[in-house]
Amino acid sequence: MKKRLGLASAFVLVASIAPAQDVGYNFDQQADFSKYKTYKWVAVKDGEQPNELVAKQIADAIDRQLATKGLTKTDSDTADLYVAYQVAVDQEKQMTTFSTGYGMGPGWGGRYYGGYYGGGGTTTATTSTINVGTVAIDMYDREAKHLVWRRMASKQLDPKAKPEKRQKNLDKAMEKLLKNYPPKKK
Repeated sequence: MKKRLGLASAFVLVASIAPAQDVGYNFDQQADFSKYKTYKWVAVKDGEQPNELVAKQIADAIDRQLATKGLTKTDSDTADLYVAYQVAVDQEKQMTTFSTGYGMGPGWGGRYYGGYYGGGGTTTATTSTINVGTVAIDMYDREAKHLVWRRMASKQLDPKAKPEKRQKNLDKAMEKLLKNYPPKKK
């Protein structure tokens, strides 16, 4: 069962998106990515956004990665790409079981022929709620007015991470999110 959390939890999202994410991407195979040199940040209408501090941290981490890809940020409406991101935090139930003792069925010969039965044991099950955060980055071709690249990452979050760890994980996540940009032509 998933339940959307408020944006107050979005800070936890960027706290932990790091090495073990679930990552996927897609792109327009007809797009000429070599022509994209500049980008401008845009907001997704009705898209979920974190608080101002986290939003800046995400944008800065993406800016650093896009710079390594040869893209230059601009405020001009004539940028080659419009870039946007969204965040979401969902809750999922996790079940953990633990068993003690042993439990064997009848042995050779059964109980009437000197067989054996297993002893007792106990099994305990607990459920907990875990937070799973998702970040999506979209890139739109300004001239063609359509989506040309999208990448998403989801990961279980660590609400106890310290700010330094959160920033480190955020930087790693953005590096991983932009790993396949620009896509290679086959």
